[in-house]
Amino acid sequence: MSSGSKKLSPFDFINSISSPSKPNLMAGDPESKKQYLPYIVNRQLSYFQDTVLLSNEMNQSHKLDNQMQYDFLRHTVRAKKRFAKWIKPEEIEDINVVAEYYGMSKEKARAALSILDKSAIESMRKSIFCGGLAKDK
Repeated sequence: MSSGSKKLSPFDFINSISSPSKPNLMAGDPESKKQYLPYIVNRQLSYFQDTVLLSNEMNQSHKLDNQMQYDFLRHTVRAKKRFAKWIKPEEIEDINVVAEYYGMSKEKARAALSILDKSAIESMRKSIFCGGLAKDK
C-alpha cells in the first residue's frame, strides 16, 4: 500500500455509494480498488428495499472488475442514509447440548429443543460435562 492511502473498510465504500457528497474513493488510487469487497457491499445494500435489486444485479455481474461495480452502484443508488445491523445466524448453545446428548444432527436438535424445558436441558448438560475449566461469560 502506498504511504498516502489508508485502509478502507467496506462501510467506507457503502457510505460513499449512499451519499453523493462523499468523495469517489477509487479516484486515482489503485490500492482502493483492491480493498473494495463486492460481496460485503452487495450484502449490506441487499437489506434495503430500494437497493436490493441493484445489489442483485451486481451479484449476477460478479465478473465485472471492482471499479465498474463501484461506479455502477455509485451512479444508480439514490442518496440516503442507510444503516442496518448484520443478520447473523442464531447460535443457541443448547442445540449443541441436545445434539451431543442424543447423538443427532443440529437440525434435529433444533426441532427437539422446542419440546424440551430448561430443567431437562440442564440435566443433559450435567450428564455430558467432561470436566475442565468453565468458560467465563
